[in-house]
Amino acid sequence: MEEIFSAYNLLQDHPEVESFGSGLINQTWRIKNSNGDFILQKINDTVFKQPEAIASNVKMLADYLSAKQPDYLFIEPINTKSNEEIAYIPGKGYFRLYPFVKNSHTISAVEKPQQAYEAARKFGEFTHMLSGFPVDNLQITLPDFHNLTLRFQQFIEALNNGDKKRIQQSHELINFISANKNIVDTYKKILHNPSFKLRVTHHDTKISNVLFNQDDKGLCVIDLDTVMPGYFISDVGDMMRTYLSPASEEEKDFHKIEIREEYFTSIWEGYMSEMKVELSTEEKNHFIYAGKFMIYMQAIRFLTDHLNNDIYYGAKYKDHNLLRASNQVVLLQRLMEKETKLQSLMQSAI
Repeated sequence: MEEIFSAYNLLQDHPEVESFGSGLINQTWRIKNSNGDFILQKINDTVFKQPEAIASNVKMLADYLSAKQPDYLFIEPINTKSNEEIAYIPGKGYFRLYPFVKNSHTISAVEKPQQAYEAARKFGEFTHMLSGFPVDNLQITLPDFHNLTLRFQQFIEALNNGDKKRIQQSHELINFISANKNIVDTYKKILHNPSFKLRVTHHDTKISNVLFNQDDKGLCVIDLDTVMPGYFISDVGDMMRTYLSPASEEEKDFHKIEIREEYFTSIWEGYMSEMKVELSTEEKNHFIYAGKFMIYMQAIRFLTDHLNNDIYYGAKYKDHNLLRASNQVVLLQRLMEKETKLQSLMQSAI
């Protein structure tokens, strides 16, 4: 790591280096030396093909918040000794360095409703604080990341060109996805509905992208690679997909998949504590739809990859993506079954 350390003037007194976090996309290390405690991250430029676009977005957001919301905790990368936001090391890739926030920690899976509340509050606050930011200035770091129309089109193409045996094997899931195409139709309407506003959207609202203090109170959101213009359904939907059930998308025992009502209420109350004045009435009316949107899209993506012989996600065992798709379909079914109850919970929480 000498070249990287040299780029950031970290070579003195032999810094301590340890692997850090559980992220699947970027590599992360914790660095300690006499100057302080840092987080070093290598950007996966196979996924994020324009790391400079990420750096540009983060710099613009940092400048805006510094001027408009100076009390907001925003973890900005440390510039290299040549005053660059990221370091490019030929043959090694792109790297960035952050200060380590003292007495902070991340959570890998939601275990308490209060954690869901805090995370939803911080993601809502992030978008709220940036409500005046010119969202069109943000560069697209992952084109079509949450484009449900495209994901459904890719699913149809897989039905026409995918593995015939796998298509036959997956007929029940295929029928379910096809029968619920109304979720795609609603998304298409949202794109042309002026009541739905493009905002600064995180797009990856799993719990591990929130920093917590020692009392499990949210400090700020992190991992801003996917921050782009988007709709609130992306952030709220991803929270529902990953917070509502105690079972992850890898769970093979579908009896463990459930919709925990208290966690839904926590997401609603936490997000609305910051976004109540930002969201239109029609957006609020699509709060539960956000969960259906994201879970349905992920089910499609897993199933499409299975039909295409696992060329995108890969597979750790036989029919891995078929199981993931089935898992997400069950989660979507559970959400649909509870939709009326969740609506009443939203009304009573207002």
